This record gives sequence, structure tokens and C-alpha cells, in this order.
Amino acid sequence: MAANEMIGIARQAKPPRQWLKWLTARLEVRMLLLAILIAVTLSFASPYFLTTINVLNLLDQSVVVGIVAIGMTFVILTGGIDLSVGAVAGLTGIIFGLVVPSLGLPVGALVAIVCGGLIGLVSGVLISYFGLAAFVVTLGMMSIGRSLCYIFSGGISISNIPETLSDFVYTKVAFIPMNVFVLLVLYLLAYLYLGYTKGGRTIYAIGSNAEAARTAGLNVVGYAILPYVVSGALSAVSALLLAGKILSVDPLAGNLLELDAIAAVVIGGASLFGGRGSIIGTLIGVFIMVMIRNGLNLMGVSPFWQGSAIGAIIIAAVLVERLVSRRGAR
Repeated sequence: MAANEMIGIARQAKPPRQWLKWLTARLEVRMLLLAILIAVTLSFASPYFLTTINVLNLLDQSVVVGIVAIGMTFVILTGGIDLSVGAVAGLTGIIFGLVVPSLGLPVGALVAIVCGGLIGLVSGVLISYFGLAAFVVTLGMMSIGRSLCYIFSGGISISNIPETLSDFVYTKVAFIPMNVFVLLVLYLLAYLYLGYTKGGRTIYAIGSNAEAARTAGLNVVGYAILPYVVSGALSAVSALLLAGKILSVDPLAGNLLELDAIAAVVIGGASLFGGRGSIIGTLIGVFIMVMIRNGLNLMGVSPFWQGSAIGAIIIAAVLVERLVSRRGAR
């Protein structure tokens, strides 16, 4: 009997070639292999790329766009888009800078995060409840937010940020700076929510087929609004960590941040049509974005050309995603 059981197990076990095919079919594995390839290539292009100082710099540069990309992942999974994240980050940073002298650091930070969430709530209601196009609503919110940045700040930077915020950002947790630790914790929470809760599964269902999700009795409107609230709140969190790094807030802070966030999510393998994507893929996409920009800086490439490179990467990622989708449909 034992011999027959062993034979059955051996027959069911996948041969090495099938295991390799299964692994490479996984989105996260493909993105990780791409990230490793880029890292190896850049290490040959610049001897400074894999130094300890530069690796820590890469992690530090990943924090702001990485946190915003979490919210963008939630939004894109539903088939939406949020073009206002950069303006929301700038506006909530200005609000924080204005209220922190009188309210203190903890309350001021809470006010900024709540304001970010409320802005996302307004966008989400207009999009999900009233049926307006996400592109139009968030584009309008981007314009309003950027305008309010200049109105509230008077067009100048606010530099009365408490030094305790900087101390918090650079406090070490097991040799990891606090801002990087916050980034990793937020990704862990997002991973658990999207993968192991009813809300996460509902977000995927809305992106795949909203009508089918509604027919199945899911709260489509509520869970379609939630991603915009998360996106707005996390934009505020990124603004706070950025303010802690430079001890000032500027009305131009977060400019074009939406481009980097969308690029990271798309490079991470998410579909702009919704229903497909991975928070781990987004994290890898963030690292790919930051590595490319950092490598171009180390190689002395002009910042003006870096925008062209990032734009080309976005187009290429969307093209590959479309080709993979067509191949999967067949």
C-alpha cells in the first residue's frame, strides 16, 4: 500500500520544467526577474549603483511614489484612474504646514490625512454614485488642488515644520529608516486586504465586471468609492513623509507624482481596464521606476531626457499588457 501511495504522489508531482513554467507564468515572478535584470545592467553601467549608500538612497527615493502607488493600485484595479494624487499630496502638505504650529504634530498630521481622504471621498462619490468619468473628475480635482496650494500658501514654501517629524522619518527600525518601514508596513496591509478580505475580492470583481458584481449582491458603489478615499489619504501620508525629509512644504510638491504612480502600477503588471494587478507587482514596479531614474542620474543623463525615458516605459508596459491580454484570451 505504501509503495502504491508513493507511486501516486510521484505521478502527481510536477516535473521541474512544469514548475519553471508555472513560476514564470506568475506576474510577480516576471516583474522580479525584470527588476533583477535592470539592476544587473545598471551595476555594469555605473560602479556606484550597487554601493551601500546608493541602495539606501534607492529605498529612500521609493517611499513617496511607493505609498501613492498603493492607492493608485486600488483605483486602477476597479478600472478607474486618479490624476489628482500629486495635487492632493501638495495640498495636504500645505494644510499640514499651516495647522501644525497651533495643533501640534500628531493632530496636524491627522488633519492632513483626513483632508486627503475627504478629497478622495468627493472624487469617489462623483465617479461611482453619479457616474462621472474618473479621468474628468480627477483631472478637475488636480486643477482645484493645485490652485488651492498656491492660494493657501501665498505661493511660497512653508518651513515651520517641527524637527521631530524629521527625527521620526529617519529613526531606525532594525537598521531600516522609519519612512521605509512605513512603506513596507503599508504594502503588507494592502497585500493582506486585497488578497484575504471580502473588500479586496470585491475590488477585483468590480474591475473585472461591475454589472456581474452588482448582480451577485456586492456593494459596488461603496467599494468603488473606497479606493479613491485610500488614494487621497495615502497621498497625504506621502506628503507628511516628504515634509519630514526636507522640513518644508512647497506648493509645487507632488508635481507629476501621478505620472510616476501610474507608471509604477502599470509596469507592475496591472491592467488599466481593471480586474488584474498585484500589490507586490506594484512594489516591484516602484523599484524598477526608481532604479531607472537613479541609474540615469548616475550615468549623467539629462533630467530632461529622463521624462522621455519614463514615458516610453509606460507606453511599452501598456503595449506588453495588451499583447499578453490578447494572448490569454485566445
